[in-house]
Amino acid sequence: MRYKRMPIEVESPEQLGYEKIRNNLSESSYTDSFLQDLVSGEELGKLLLCYGSHEGHEGLRELIVRDTGGALTRDHVLLTIGAAGALFIIATSLLEQGEEIIVVRPNYATNIETPRAAGAKIKYIDLRFENDWALDMGEIRRAIGPSTRYISVTHPHNPTGACLEEAQLIELAVLADMNGIYILVDETYRDMVFGRPLPLAATYSKRMISISSLSKTYGLPGLRTGWIICRDEGLYETFLAAKEQMHICGPVIDEELAYRFLLRRADHFHRISMDIRAKFEMVKSWMEQQNDWEWVEPRGGCVCFPRLKDPAAVHLPRFYERLLADFGTYVGPGHWFEMPDQYIRLGFGWPSMDQLSAGLSALSMAVDASRR
Repeated sequence: MRYKRMPIEVESPEQLGYEKIRNNLSESSYTDSFLQDLVSGEELGKLLLCYGSHEGHEGLRELIVRDTGGALTRDHVLLTIGAAGALFIIATSLLEQGEEIIVVRPNYATNIETPRAAGAKIKYIDLRFENDWALDMGEIRRAIGPSTRYISVTHPHNPTGACLEEAQLIELAVLADMNGIYILVDETYRDMVFGRPLPLAATYSKRMISISSLSKTYGLPGLRTGWIICRDEGLYETFLAAKEQMHICGPVIDEELAYRFLLRRADHFHRISMDIRAKFEMVKSWMEQQNDWEWVEPRGGCVCFPRLKDPAAVHLPRFYERLLADFGTYVGPGHWFEMPDQYIRLGFGWPSMDQLSAGLSALSMAVDASRR
């Protein structure tokens, strides 16, 4: 394995220093929660700090698949250290040097960098602004080759907020079964679609692997609780072996807190979804007034991926420098996703309404201050 630090992590706000940012529009998750929002200190006093179940907290695993009508059970769920841990386990379990992964791009960097570190070959399916970031299933079919091990897609998509259609998930399942490959579906934002959520991808085929976490939709990245859902018993055992060799089990405190949170999921999610919708409407209203920015309106999640209409008219390094130094505002530049820096990932779930409003105004002012 040849590890290389990812720009999205090197330049992350926690590395830069939160104290340097007034309006943080770079985050891809909902607003962070406090421990007191989940539980009081006294409630955890009798929690035994032992090695936990290697598969993970049984009650939490049951809650994760509770709404599948029995199509999935807790025995299909493996808890991981965040969705990032899930991605690492899957990539290192499925890929040998020289084998191939097909990755939809832009994508979260771990979906690309871990296969690279493992020496895998990567074929890209590039989503395009001009096509509304829609996945071209013909490109997917043509990309599959004899050394392809799995295809990595996301729903809803990070950073664009584009969503797959159910017919596409069904077709991906058919392609997986026909070609003896796997489909990894990163469903971190699945609960945050602006409409009816699709069934969990793992319900469509034993070759469909779902991953998710509590970090993005629920604002709990500090709990480091994610999961893999896999119906292929042999592959599940491989994933479990990988987890055991990395860290044996997950943190029992994190998993207990996550369990207690999901017991009250309906209450938490109602509050979160109402807040996300209000913030989305603010961004949409701002975009409708723009001459400098354009976007494909997201259909889910709490991020979007607008771009400057005329990047040649703006000195881009100066824009990012002025945006932070003069206006205290931070966004994710396009190179975080191997895209040109005329694109920005704008996260509208994490900041307060006031910070979001100020940050959007700052984007306009920073463009004006950076014109060539």
